[in-house]
Amino acid sequence: MRLRRLALSLLLAPALVAAQEEEPQARSPSGGDIVAYDQIHKPAVGRGGMVVSQNRLAASVGADILRRGGNAVDAAVAVGFALAVTLPRAGNVGGGGYMLVHMAAKGGAPAQDIAIDYYGQASRHTTDDLLLGPDGKVDAKKVMSMKGVAIPGTVAGLWEAHHRFGSLPWGTLIAPAIAMAEKGVVLSDDEAQAQGAQRKLMADDPAAMAMFFKPDGGAYAAGEVFRQPDLAATLKTIAARGRDGFYTGPLATRLAAGIRAGGGVIDAADLAGYRAIVSAPIWSSYRGKRIAYMPPTASGVSVAEAMNILETFPVAQAKWGSVANLHLLAETMKIVSADRRLVGGGPDWRTPALGLASKAYAAERAKLIRPDRSLGKDDVPDGNPYPHESRDTTHFSVADAAGNAVSNTYTLSASYGAHVVAPGTGILLNNSLGNLAWGKRRTANERRATLPVPGKRVGSTITPIIVFDQDRPWLVTGTPGGGYIIATMVQLLSNVIDHGLNVSEAAERPRINQGGGDAALELEEGFSPDLVPLLEEKGHKVRRSNTMGSIQSIMVEGDRFLGAADTRRPDAAAVGVK
Repeated sequence: MRLRRLALSLLLAPALVAAQEEEPQARSPSGGDIVAYDQIHKPAVGRGGMVVSQNRLAASVGADILRRGGNAVDAAVAVGFALAVTLPRAGNVGGGGYMLVHMAAKGGAPAQDIAIDYYGQASRHTTDDLLLGPDGKVDAKKVMSMKGVAIPGTVAGLWEAHHRFGSLPWGTLIAPAIAMAEKGVVLSDDEAQAQGAQRKLMADDPAAMAMFFKPDGGAYAAGEVFRQPDLAATLKTIAARGRDGFYTGPLATRLAAGIRAGGGVIDAADLAGYRAIVSAPIWSSYRGKRIAYMPPTASGVSVAEAMNILETFPVAQAKWGSVANLHLLAETMKIVSADRRLVGGGPDWRTPALGLASKAYAAERAKLIRPDRSLGKDDVPDGNPYPHESRDTTHFSVADAAGNAVSNTYTLSASYGAHVVAPGTGILLNNSLGNLAWGKRRTANERRATLPVPGKRVGSTITPIIVFDQDRPWLVTGTPGGGYIIATMVQLLSNVIDHGLNVSEAAERPRINQGGGDAALELEEGFSPDLVPLLEEKGHKVRRSNTMGSIQSIMVEGDRFLGAADTRRPDAAAVGVK
């Protein structure tokens, strides 16, 4: 360890000397203003609580619930249903997700921290060839059909949170979504473009075409009103009957019949048997900050492993965006990617979550990293954490004045899910079964954790996070982004804790992504092209990338709530109560 730190220090020495030489000048006011702002991006400042979401309309719904006396869970439920109307590509009642909840101590009752897994689950009727073509490979058309639908969990998850911690009536929280679905919402340029681009993919599903396009098949334009009467009726049923209104009764019968008619295998008994899984978070820390991660089948353990590896290095010395900093991040992500073979769901698999998230295991894996060259696919042997055991998505964060917080990420998997709607319900359905390891039962032992079996809990890269300071929520955060989620969250945490960036600046800085093996090191626009040959000298295969993730964060400082809505996706907003 000492030799490795020395090697890294020697590698960073020129940069550190330069930084020390420039320090006096850097501290002097500059930029043509008598006020010396040191960072380009600034968070929104609010008091009395805050909601940050990828969609401004939904964030405003949540903030209004807080103004009306609701708590963070109430606001989260309202935002979750509102997004099903205002951001149909990802907000949903036909998908699933994960929620971390912190409820502050109150009236002598201790604080509570829980994780709610309401992600998709395979039907009892799932077979290992359900999504395969004649050649034994995954058939993309089957994935994007009723066959690819996992049992939706969103309603069960939001109901579970409200049942435990909600303070306002359930129906009150769904009312804003019902009103918007009935009266319609004015489409922004981004939503109109995203929705219009789905025509080809939805063309084979009459219910989807009827829901998202005009009677003549034309797309809704920006500025036009988009109404969803069938979804409004479904939301009314859920508002009146709660969880049971979705999973049992006439709506469940109609939903199951629609899936079956489209070739899917989910039936009414699958829906009736679905339950959200409530557990304790995975706890870890980073440089003294206690962190609650979402347990498997989410990927909190992967972010925890990455942060624990980084903690063994003097990350701040490398300075943000340096070759040494990017190299260390990339090598860390290669190791984490290799260990993701162990992350999966029941009933046939148990993830060694505590081992993967342990400091001791991370210290072992960190020894693989060298400052002078990149790891190849044969340089990362399978790790053994067991001895240490004791695509479109959206995230929103909520914090209230009482110290409660919710970090929630949910998804339809692909943008607009499977592009299919159960007739008469307005429910756009997910394609989450595509996340399983189809066609690899005998050929890829590294995917044993995600084999398609009946009742399989589908896994995801999703990882909502709450960071604590003095046992109070300090940073509430998460992101969509599919395979980019883990690296995005690692960089957000490091940017804030290692590099001292404010929560908005930490989200807006350009990001990298690194997969396993010999995958390319992807760079967002914003990094200097001069970095590329320097990274290539270390063995990295570098390529440019589109934007990665869309972090929605709240940082709590005393009575101030600092909201950061990532500008990578239009229409995001941080809305304070005051």
